[in-house]
Amino acid sequence: MKKIALLGATGSIGVCVLEVARTHPEEYRIVALSAGRNGELLLDQIQAFRPEAVAVLNESVAAGITSRLPANKAPEVFFGVEGFVRLATLEGVDTVVSAMTGAAGLIPTYEAIRAGKNIALANKETMVMAGPLVMTEARNRGVTILPIDSEHSAILQSLRGHRREDIKRVILTASGGPFRDLPLDRMHDITAAQALRHPNWQMGPKITIDSATLMNKGLEVIEARWLFDLEMDQIDILIHPQSILHSMVEYRDGSVIGQMGIPDMTIPIAYALAYPRHLSNSLPRLDLEKIGDLSFQKPDMERFRCLKLALQAAATGGSMPAVLNGANEIAVDAFLRGMIGFLDIPALIEKTMDAHVPSPVESIEAVMAADRWARDTALKFLDGKIQDRTPSG
Repeated sequence: MKKIALLGATGSIGVCVLEVARTHPEEYRIVALSAGRNGELLLDQIQAFRPEAVAVLNESVAAGITSRLPANKAPEVFFGVEGFVRLATLEGVDTVVSAMTGAAGLIPTYEAIRAGKNIALANKETMVMAGPLVMTEARNRGVTILPIDSEHSAILQSLRGHRREDIKRVILTASGGPFRDLPLDRMHDITAAQALRHPNWQMGPKITIDSATLMNKGLEVIEARWLFDLEMDQIDILIHPQSILHSMVEYRDGSVIGQMGIPDMTIPIAYALAYPRHLSNSLPRLDLEKIGDLSFQKPDMERFRCLKLALQAAATGGSMPAVLNGANEIAVDAFLRGMIGFLDIPALIEKTMDAHVPSPVESIEAVMAADRWARDTALKFLDGKIQDRTPSG
């Protein structure tokens, strides 16, 4: 039985992880749960899974949780980065599911690796910001990192049984989001409500906006580079609106092997937790006859500048991917708050990247310093933009 610490229990991935654990109680025991501010859902999860420990964003949320727990058999409650790290390094845990949103997931995930925990990884920012450091530490500690993203899960499955020397390239597929066919001149008026209506997947708000801008695909390219030890010119992207073929690997003899399935995160989550087994589930089966056509096309880099910026950051390397990610988190949050427009997202990221002088990142501290610089700089640019829009008088 795997003993799991779930970081990000109340997000869309975390909820799905717990459903897999609920369906297969003989396979998994939930030892620890972490959340941000969603105390109500976390309390329900505590009641259902009886973890030994939980952690939340801050002390006030922790106090609210503690006050509503029964005095007997209540889990220990921690908070903040230290609390998340404590959960990720608990002695009784053998697998950490890293499903926190954004850069906040890096430190707990890295510390879990240092503590010798195997990782089921949904937090792509960990690899984007610190891929070389993370993979080196995992190798040194004998830790396995298995992806939860559907695209990287597809690559993992398509690599099994084949020689790494025979790989020519991997092909990441992308749905294209809700605006894949929208002309650029109509993107100025996109609202947050429109951007949050993804045609194929049910995800949290940040990743849904990243999917709409195609930044998500850029982050996945960087993740794939480090996770599978690839060169950038070995990774291609294709828009695949049906989200049925989740990604492919092309070998040097021309063979292309991919993984197909309905667009439901239960499948890659369960595969990462049960690797290399495939667990049963009650999901609808893939009906290709009903789906009919599967189509593919190259992404338009001019309409989706976030993808272009991500590839530029990857090519530059060093601290630039961390800067890209930090600026993107600020820009997406500002868009969701109605402070900037949809096309202002790549504009703010590009301005922040242009202001940055890349440097090597030889420690997690250097990565976090680049992240802080990016956020501070993006906020300054954002403040100036908002002031520029304020009418005089």
